[in-house]
Amino acid sequence: MAGKTVLHLRAESKPLEHRSALTPTTAKALLDAGYEVNVERSVQRIFEDEEFEKVGCTLLPEGSWTEAPADHIIIGLKELPEDDFPLKHTHVQFAHCYKNQGGWRDVLSRFPAGNGTLLDLEFLQDESGRRVAAFGYHAGFAGAALGVEVWAKQLLNPSEEVRDVKPYPNEDALIKYVKELVAEGAKKSGRQPRVLVIGALGRCGRGAVDLCLKAGIPTENVLKWDMAETAKGGPFVEIVESDIFVNCIYLNTPIPHFVNKESLENPSRKLSVVVDVSCDTTNPHNPIPIYSINTTFDKPTVPVEVNGEPPLSVISIDHLPTLLPREASEAFSNDLLPSLLTLKDRSTTRVWQEAEKLFDEKVASLSKL
Repeated sequence: MAGKTVLHLRAESKPLEHRSALTPTTAKALLDAGYEVNVERSVQRIFEDEEFEKVGCTLLPEGSWTEAPADHIIIGLKELPEDDFPLKHTHVQFAHCYKNQGGWRDVLSRFPAGNGTLLDLEFLQDESGRRVAAFGYHAGFAGAALGVEVWAKQLLNPSEEVRDVKPYPNEDALIKYVKELVAEGAKKSGRQPRVLVIGALGRCGRGAVDLCLKAGIPTENVLKWDMAETAKGGPFVEIVESDIFVNCIYLNTPIPHFVNKESLENPSRKLSVVVDVSCDTTNPHNPIPIYSINTTFDKPTVPVEVNGEPPLSVISIDHLPTLLPREASEAFSNDLLPSLLTLKDRSTTRVWQEAEKLFDEKVASLSKL
């Protein structure tokens, strides 16, 4: 490689994805540490191309990663565009193919086909087994914000769907908007919403709880559940008796359903919004089997057929933090930076060794099917 390790930040191709795995701040830190950082131009990234150029990155055309030398490390966030050509690079990204998600074989098999490697961001762990970087907090925060918005608009404008949600410039702007909606919805209904958050002790759950409290929902109306509360096994009547249910768990083993079509038949149902932040839609063990598609910021809800009132909608957007793209990117990239700084020595660095070992194990499983 003639010295420097070359990192190539690809432009995100997922519609409405405004986040970035690298920010101008973390790119500069990598440059200062001796890395070469190439950045693809992007019209949808929250950071302007010039912000990267100003700190010393080399700008390249969007999509040019496919032609980059094989020893360049490709860094991104969301999954690659659907295609079938073999992948020759080392990719650092979220691939969503390690938990038997729909289409996982097709996604994973492209790497060994081209002698490439996947170092999946979801599975980078420190010595204690905790993820070194995650968007969980902002995912929960944004998911709860959308859930409250949908709840309020069901009351205020029942004939209108929430559509075309745009990112907010900062957290204050989002909170101001949601807080106004909570007040209007509470005035119309004569009560504050009750929100049940499962996974409340994790990053994601803390984000959801914080949004609810900052939006003016009373503490006693925000139910914070975690493993202790769910140990008895669902479905849980407490969910259908709440207005908003926010699922923030990390699913890695089969568990009983939290809510299902049968539990929705409860005549005491108040539930009108489910926010599945975990978004394990295609996971065979999904504990919320009441819907089957992911939603988008263009059309953030999918209706669920239920008897009686109120209507029920599910939010299942798999890149919620892009609602606050600058803050979410800065937080994630800063947490990831210490690991990125060891990429040039990844063959002897524990976090990358374990990521590659996991990749090899998953690839080996392909031949057993």
